[in-house]
Amino acid sequence: MLKVEGISTKIGKIDILHNIDMHVNSGEIISVIGANGAGKSTLLNTLSGLISPTSGKVFLDDVLISGLPAYKVIKKGLSLVPEGRQIFSNLTVKENLLLGMYSTYYREKHQIEEKLEKIFSMLPGLKKHINNLGGNLSGGEQQMLAIGRGLMSDPKIILLDEPSMGLAPKIVSEILEILTVIKQELGTMVILVEQNVKAALKIANRVYVIDQGRMILNGSAEEISQNPHVIRAYLGIKSSSA
Repeated sequence: MLKVEGISTKIGKIDILHNIDMHVNSGEIISVIGANGAGKSTLLNTLSGLISPTSGKVFLDDVLISGLPAYKVIKKGLSLVPEGRQIFSNLTVKENLLLGMYSTYYREKHQIEEKLEKIFSMLPGLKKHINNLGGNLSGGEQQMLAIGRGLMSDPKIILLDEPSMGLAPKIVSEILEILTVIKQELGTMVILVEQNVKAALKIANRVYVIDQGRMILNGSAEEISQNPHVIRAYLGIKSSSA
């Protein structure tokens, strides 16, 4: 279980997150939705250790991880798939994937082929490109590679920042299906930050709505999808109460 208690974060002198509380239960997919600039990416960067919170605590399976540098957060079981994919375009698919297990490489070196096969079983489109440069892949394939790299550390929870960005609807559907497979086959908790709210609501167990750095709503995907504010602001549909 991931538990976030009263997290606040600044970037420079600017307050971005304000007293954020949330939790993710084992085997859940959680979607975090909100407008551009609401603080979604800052939240993921704070949870992953890329940014240190100014106050509050984050626990993963009752272990305090807030304040740790990112490389130690990964070792504790949290992996981030960043916005824009950020794969290494001059490295092969296999080399990109192996970088995902750098924190456990020497300890698990004998398991490399087994781990790669597990990734390819969930992301079969990558296997044929194993020796191709990451920069030669399509946008959708690069996103699959970024997800695969994030899974190579065997995380307890994986955070995904805008995985549908710039991709065709068909590819977006495939990525969302993969997240469901990850939850079902690996038991991995998932936090999905996604501008495509309709898509995010389809696969989420629960949803948090963030606005100007504050959590303003949370509930089941069904509850949030029927909320008049969400319908009006994010789904592009006029609510009956509007």
